[in-house]
Amino acid sequence: YLDRMINAAERMQNLINGLLSYSRITTRAKPFEPLDVNEIVRSVISDLEAQISRSNGSVELNELPSISADPLQMRQLFQNLISNALKFHKEDQPPRIRISGTILENKHDNFNKITSMANNCQILVEDNGIGFDEKYTEQIFGVFQRLHTRSEYEGAGIGLAICKKITERHGGTLKAKSQLGQGSTFILTLPIEH
Repeated sequence: YLDRMINAAERMQNLINGLLSYSRITTRAKPFEPLDVNEIVRSVISDLEAQISRSNGSVELNELPSISADPLQMRQLFQNLISNALKFHKEDQPPRIRISGTILENKHDNFNKITSMANNCQILVEDNGIGFDEKYTEQIFGVFQRLHTRSEYEGAGIGLAICKKITERHGGTLKAKSQLGQGSTFILTLPIEH
């Protein structure tokens, strides 16, 4: 009984910490500044080196654009996305993560109007993990929303909600594409300048 109470208290503490992180995205936000996203991601990869090594995984980083952003929040966003990609890998396959980015160009719609995408960049975080059914795409970005039990995968179910809130604070969007057993791609679209 004591072990159960200790475990329940630890889970509750993790949930409270997650809620605090979520609420602090706007209350303890830092001003935006010019930011080399490559440097942020390399730092996150370095911090996750033990987890990458334990899973025999790899992270491929292609050139990312520089943007104007809150450095701590961008660090948290990539920490969560890369950690998830490492966590939700197939048992029989080491995790392979690829991070790439591009600056978006203006597009023409069906009526030959220009849809302005200029001054935005798109960053993809792709993995070869377990994937998920796309009918749950909106659910995965909700607070405390999980597709798996705690016994299968640890976590409080708040990481992607934090990522989405950070992205929205920066005037961007975060979407996901996936298929069960085929990995996932998280698509981050952000303004280059504010």
